[in-house]
Amino acid sequence: MRFYLVFSLTFFSFLFVNGQSNPLVTKDSIAQQKWVNITYEKMTLEEKLGQLFMVSISSNQDKASINKTISLIKDQNIGGIIFSKGGPVQQAKLTNKFQSSAKLPLLVGMDAEWGLAMRLDSTYAFPWNMTLGAIKDNGIVEKVGRQIGKHAKRIGVHINFAPDIDINTNPKNPIIGNRSFGEDKYNVAAKGIAFMQGMESAGVLSSGKHFPGHGDTFIDSHIALPTINFTKSRLDSVELYPYKQLIQAGLSSVMVAHLNVPSLEIKKNMPSSLSEQIVTGVLKEELKFKGLVFTDALNMKGVSTTGKNGEVELAAFMAGNDILLMPTEVEKAKEKLIKAYNKGKISENRLAYSVKKILLSKYKVGLHKYKPIAIKNLYEDLNSLEDDLIYEEAIEKAITVVKNKFYLMGVKKLENKKIAYVKFGDADHKPFLEELNKYAKVTEVSGKDIATLKSNLKAYNLIIVGHHRSNTSPWKAYSLSNKEKNILQEIAKDRGSNLILSLFTKPYALLNISSFDNIDGVVVGYQNSKIAQEKTAQVIFGAIGAKGILPVSANDAFPVNTGVPLKSLLRLGYSDFPERVGLSSSKLAEIDKLVQNGLDSLMFPGAQVLVARKGKIIFNKGYGKPTYKSEVKITPNHIYDLASVTKILATLPMIMKMEEEGKIALNDTFQELIPAYANTEIKNVTVLKTLSHYGRLPAWIAFYASTLDKKRKPSKEFYREKKLPGFSIKVADNLYLANAYKDSIYNRIGRQDLKSNRYRYSDVGYYVMKKYIEDTYKKRLDVLAADFIYKPIGAFQTGYNPLEKHPKKSIVPSEEDSYYRYQTVQGYVHDMGAAMQGGVGGHAGLFSNANDVAKIMQMYLQNGYYGGDRFLDSRTVKKFNTCYFCDKNVRRGVGFDKPQLEKSGPTCGCVSRKSFGHSGFTGTYTWADPEEEIVYVFLSNRTYPTASNTLLVKSGLRTRIQKAIYESILN
Repeated sequence: MRFYLVFSLTFFSFLFVNGQSNPLVTKDSIAQQKWVNITYEKMTLEEKLGQLFMVSISSNQDKASINKTISLIKDQNIGGIIFSKGGPVQQAKLTNKFQSSAKLPLLVGMDAEWGLAMRLDSTYAFPWNMTLGAIKDNGIVEKVGRQIGKHAKRIGVHINFAPDIDINTNPKNPIIGNRSFGEDKYNVAAKGIAFMQGMESAGVLSSGKHFPGHGDTFIDSHIALPTINFTKSRLDSVELYPYKQLIQAGLSSVMVAHLNVPSLEIKKNMPSSLSEQIVTGVLKEELKFKGLVFTDALNMKGVSTTGKNGEVELAAFMAGNDILLMPTEVEKAKEKLIKAYNKGKISENRLAYSVKKILLSKYKVGLHKYKPIAIKNLYEDLNSLEDDLIYEEAIEKAITVVKNKFYLMGVKKLENKKIAYVKFGDADHKPFLEELNKYAKVTEVSGKDIATLKSNLKAYNLIIVGHHRSNTSPWKAYSLSNKEKNILQEIAKDRGSNLILSLFTKPYALLNISSFDNIDGVVVGYQNSKIAQEKTAQVIFGAIGAKGILPVSANDAFPVNTGVPLKSLLRLGYSDFPERVGLSSSKLAEIDKLVQNGLDSLMFPGAQVLVARKGKIIFNKGYGKPTYKSEVKITPNHIYDLASVTKILATLPMIMKMEEEGKIALNDTFQELIPAYANTEIKNVTVLKTLSHYGRLPAWIAFYASTLDKKRKPSKEFYREKKLPGFSIKVADNLYLANAYKDSIYNRIGRQDLKSNRYRYSDVGYYVMKKYIEDTYKKRLDVLAADFIYKPIGAFQTGYNPLEKHPKKSIVPSEEDSYYRYQTVQGYVHDMGAAMQGGVGGHAGLFSNANDVAKIMQMYLQNGYYGGDRFLDSRTVKKFNTCYFCDKNVRRGVGFDKPQLEKSGPTCGCVSRKSFGHSGFTGTYTWADPEEEIVYVFLSNRTYPTASNTLLVKSGLRTRIQKAIYESILN
């Protein structure tokens, strides 16, 4: 038997590691030593030996099993328990019951490598180690470790058998795999330290495993004894490297695996957990480890077959282990230990060495002042918002692009893309497909065989393949089937399209793909969780960057540490957690109450509300119904008539573009834009004054009224019920206006008198702007705006005359018209003047949803840049977002509405002066604030069933919602 140090030296080795204090050691070091010594001296031999045992129990086991454990606690004085399967509340109650039965509080352990969900239902699953291994920022790994530690402590667990610091160099390893941080020893060590320090900062002991290294095996030690057939030199430089680093950093404990390691143990087929050469010689003496040493579970086949009647447990203790984990025969093992002690084979120093370390660990985790676990709010504490925030951040930073030919990701030039998605694997893919469709129209394509699939894909020039495998455990199947590999190679051959492979499982799934020559992009999402799927879609479209690196070699083409960094294209990303961008979820919940109040007060049948901050949409909801009698509910995908918001989302960007191109100037007059106005009173109204609503123009002109007959119905002089030569302007269903009336509109504008008051909000100038834009480019405004903004920016739900592209049921009705068209206005612009222009007005006519509106507003917020494209020069955005007549008490910018100059106005009064936006007659509103990086969109059909309903306007609901957003800003 090797020589064992006395406890005092062991104690001080806990206090100081490489000259630095151990973070888990409390300040009352003298009190610690005193408690340990006094406690030890009071214990009988049987009680001391009992401390060496940590038995297994599941909280969902039957009453007989639970009573057996209580018997072991009371009769055998066991020192600890390790929990396995069950539920959190069950386990907490059982822990309290067990602790109340123990003379000395029990050390509670658990395997919770990726969180309590590794064992318990209704608890949080954090990313697997291999996912964490892809993250460059070890601070994020430390956050994960700390959160797992907090969960463990909350449920009464004192030691988590984590981190797994095996170096997984064998892809066929049946038991480690995703549980490893990877195959790079430096990365494994760094991640292990970060995870350990995070967990221990929460007051939970760490345990490095599986010593001396279980990463390069193809046998599961639960089933048989694996052989590690490497030289000592190789083991020392690779497998043992993380242990050296973590020991220096203050590792609390080590778990010794059941492995046959011939280069370290001369006895044939001697499990490492029973080897004195390995446990004491290598771990304690060569690596100078002074912490707790656990055996791996002694009921595993890799060791349990080597002895019976307590022989295995005795051998394990004699080898130098301190705690015998999950023994099969506690009573018989204890008898063996007592006999060995009485015969002098186990000295008092040897026993004290282990038992006092156990007692010290109990002190360090607070068991000298034991308190029962509080059951109240346990589920909530183990499933918190903080967990979600950490998980999402970790996944974002882990996603790894390993190939990006032609700079395909993030995808640009959306206007030229026709995108198909093909599903591989047997797990859920809906979050991925839904997220892709937030950026572009992506169609799921399938086929009964390869030929049919290839034929169906011919219409597409970008194919995204998603390989989805189960996310329930790290041991689930991950490979592509032979059929899927064949399909992948076949569709990759078609060079008429680009191909991106997205992997939602461990990177080893890439190993058996024969060629990546024709696969243009490969991105690894590591897991098939909802968030991993969503974030991978965001990487593909450039909403977020890619920073991850492969933690293992995934193919000859993709060795370990491969990673193609991608920068964000400044497209809007998405998150379900407002705290990611500094907003409070609980305070944003006020929006739900405010909108519900609007619904209850009959301000509108339904609405959409969107909030984005710092480039992420964190709130996007639909409320109510399209009409009060509808059966369906409003979703974020419904399309609304934007009314006057059209001004800043269609006409204004075209004017800004023209100003950059020198085709228009702010000082240009109406007569310069339209020579026919040379002899009119409006001839000298400038572009600047028009767009600032300072041109003395009339607010609006009821063009439609002059086209009604004496019965106030559409006159047969101007309208037909079907499209006929000369009558092709479709105003509504079965209502076509005479083509010649277009000239009448502009002639009537030319006959207008200027009003006396300088500031007057007016639609009229936008008729003029529209005509000039269309005359200049020889194209309609709807085509120009779509080509310039909507298609490239990915606003594919945005446009004029939505019935040409969208089903009617997806468009929200705006009014029951009883004064002009005499029908439900649905899919046709509500504004009469815009309707009389074929639905395409400079002041109205645009339809969209909140998501698309936010994209355009974000482009403005980013000074004209979005999705890798510069739409407008930052100088231009600044010029148009300037209030030129503020000194005249006119708040307006050039096209944009601006915050009020006095008490009341278009905003909550809590926005910055740099902010801008617009509202619309139908009950729409959008606002962007560069200082707070906030975009807010509110869409409703308050005009349904009648435009006389002004409750929304009078209530100030839209700006009260805006105030709630600003009040939700943290810090």
